[in-house]
Amino acid sequence: MTGQISLKEAERKAFRTKTDDGLWDVLLGCFFLMFPIAIYLSPSLGDFWSSMVFLPFWGLVLLTILLVRKYVVTPRVGMVKFGQRRKTRLMKFVVLMVVINAIALVLGIVAAMTFGIVPGQLYSIFLGLILLIGFSAAAYFLDLPRLYVYGLLLWISPIVGEWLWSQGYVSHHGFPLTFGVTSGIMIITGLVIFIRLLRDNPLPHEETPSEGAGNG
Repeated sequence: MTGQISLKEAERKAFRTKTDDGLWDVLLGCFFLMFPIAIYLSPSLGDFWSSMVFLPFWGLVLLTILLVRKYVVTPRVGMVKFGQRRKTRLMKFVVLMVVINAIALVLGIVAAMTFGIVPGQLYSIFLGLILLIGFSAAAYFLDLPRLYVYGLLLWISPIVGEWLWSQGYVSHHGFPLTFGVTSGIMIITGLVIFIRLLRDNPLPHEETPSEGAGNG
């Protein structure tokens, strides 16, 4: 029994070492930058294109992350193969994310059809709740507790932003402020974790002969 627990714990640590490099935090932060920036692009580009314009940016960030993981992270932490339990856990996570995104899509369509009829605060509550559920599920299945914090931040960001806007303190429903801060926290956290990984896992070097080696 102890050996089985130790094996599970070892696999858990290996999984976190392999996947918890901070780069996905950076990607998430870059994704949610759309909320504070797209609002300023909407008057000139429209609601649709003010969001679609971010696709090349996200693609570039994702490509950079994949290359960095391949050529910078993997040489330091190595390759890891996971057991059936971990694979099943990840599959459940993928299925759950598909369901959550489908629900979010339906709610988005409903919100667009009822825009101006339903109070904006209600939209914010639903948006925050979906983000909270999604990130909480990710935290549980991926063994990354800080995703709970991200979920809480994303939950309160639209609610706080809507309240600040209703009080006349900020413009654009407060999204530039609240989501800007949340995105910044994600990006900075990811960079700190990545830098720490580089520090704690230097590249392995081949042993070099000492200067005096071979001298008789």
